[in-house]
Amino acid sequence: MLAQNPPKHFLDLDQFDTDTLRQVLDIGRTYKDQKTAAADRRPLAGKMLAMLFDKPSTRTRVSFEVGMKQLGGDVVILSQRDTQVGRGETIADTARVLSRYVDAIMMRTTSRENLAEMAAYATVPVINGLTDESHPCQLMADVMTFEEHRGPIRGKVVAWSGDGNNMAASWVHAAVRFGFELRLACPKELRPSQELLDWARAQGGKVSLSDDPYAAVAGADCVVTDAWLSMGDEEKGEVNRHNLLAPFRVDERLMAAAKPDAIFMHCLPAHRGEEVTGPVIDGPRSVVWDEAENRLHAQKGILAWCLG
Repeated sequence: MLAQNPPKHFLDLDQFDTDTLRQVLDIGRTYKDQKTAAADRRPLAGKMLAMLFDKPSTRTRVSFEVGMKQLGGDVVILSQRDTQVGRGETIADTARVLSRYVDAIMMRTTSRENLAEMAAYATVPVINGLTDESHPCQLMADVMTFEEHRGPIRGKVVAWSGDGNNMAASWVHAAVRFGFELRLACPKELRPSQELLDWARAQGGKVSLSDDPYAAVAGADCVVTDAWLSMGDEEKGEVNRHNLLAPFRVDERLMAAAKPDAIFMHCLPAHRGEEVTGPVIDGPRSVVWDEAENRLHAQKGILAWCLG
């Protein structure tokens, strides 16, 4: 099936203006709140989503599959074992072929170059389900979750403590596009790229970086972290990374430096006792389960937006 108009990809938050991102979130909230008429709740009937996974997943797979089916569509799921990419076929050729079979493609891959190639040659929308450089679908769910608990995120303070990884990068994109202050606390060896920080500064974003988690968290409305070892990072030196990141663990003492009503967020999976302690992630200030649920609702907004 050939698209008649250029496809509406969802690749990274920095590629959109604020109004468009707000529109996508509004669509997702409408479905979550069931404010649409019954006849409008399955707008993707007859549509097919291909989901490509270079990395295994729990939340990404289930939330996209359930979301697509709740919107009336269906999915086909492909791992590396299920495609010819690992046997020499190019991503460009895979994109061309899949575009004749399905209405949209969700790709969870290692490199953003793979994602960019898929989007360049697909004639249907391509959605970034995660790369080593970013995780925009998660950030849409995170913004939705914050605003459910603490109201508009514009002007608020979010503190990140940990590895300057793909999640940290998407938080930088979100800070600029949604107008909140982001304070990053990372080991000097694991900081986000200077290119990303320069982009945020050039865009007028309020993004700061230090190696002091207590300075970052002081008076924050939200504290965020992520796993110290992402899938595929094992070869980077587990012991050394743990030693570098131990001072950035989110425990009760660090949370006490934030505002009294500050919330805690984590995209999951979590490793209790490493990046976060049990009393924090399982405590009353944690909103991680709402955050996980909102992957479903935010991505329904993305799917509906991409497919019109």
